[in-house]
Amino acid sequence: MIKNFHRHTLDLLGQAILSGRYAVGASLPPEPLLCEEFGVSRTVVREVIKSLVAKGLLFTGPKVGTRVLPDAHWNWFDPDVVAWQAQCGLTPDFLKDLQELRRVVEPAAVRLAAERATAQDIAYIEEAYAGMKQAVEVGGDYVTHDLRFHEGLLKASHNRMLVQMSKALNALLRTSFEISTRIKDGTKKSLPLHRAVLNAVIARNPAKAERAIMVLIQGASVDIDQVLASRRKLPGVSGRATPIKSKSRSKNRLEVVVA
Repeated sequence: MIKNFHRHTLDLLGQAILSGRYAVGASLPPEPLLCEEFGVSRTVVREVIKSLVAKGLLFTGPKVGTRVLPDAHWNWFDPDVVAWQAQCGLTPDFLKDLQELRRVVEPAAVRLAAERATAQDIAYIEEAYAGMKQAVEVGGDYVTHDLRFHEGLLKASHNRMLVQMSKALNALLRTSFEISTRIKDGTKKSLPLHRAVLNAVIARNPAKAERAIMVLIQGASVDIDQVLASRRKLPGVSGRATPIKSKSRSKNRLEVVVA
């Protein structure tokens, strides 16, 4: 029960910071007020503050209290921080940083995957691709399988540091995938690009695999630029993505609506 109180309070306070409710440099309210606001004990509040300090969101010190740090200090590889940002609403700077990170990390990982992938690795990525294909053709959860596809590529690199990054990178990648699925026929156009990456890995062709993943990343960038150019408010991402509707139910229009 205490863990549940901690998790719930951590999410609420983390989202409050990322939403700007507590501005950079501002002090958090005193412990008694936070206890009253969240309906928890001082022990829970103190543990939550410690967690947020560890994630780089807060600084505590004598005579200065507990203050919000600039986002340059935040741990953007922490899945919680990424999730809170996604739930509060994506920003152009966040998406730009994400795309630049993808261009740095994924091509190198895919080159290694083309050299080192085992039969088990290939089977895992093939299974993820099959799930994506099924979602496009008959309806289903595309995003989850897409995440597994990219996770499989990182694991197939057999580089321990890249494998360790996969959890944090998945949280980041999900924000990009959610946007792509909001583009009409976005998943349908993306599917053959994923196939090209997988085929190159199977063929043990690192250079071709690298080119294929760069084409895939560029396609995601185009989708993001399209959303930014529309000047619509960037979406928040929370909960699970509603499965793609089948063609017969959606009159050949593929849509994903985030719950």
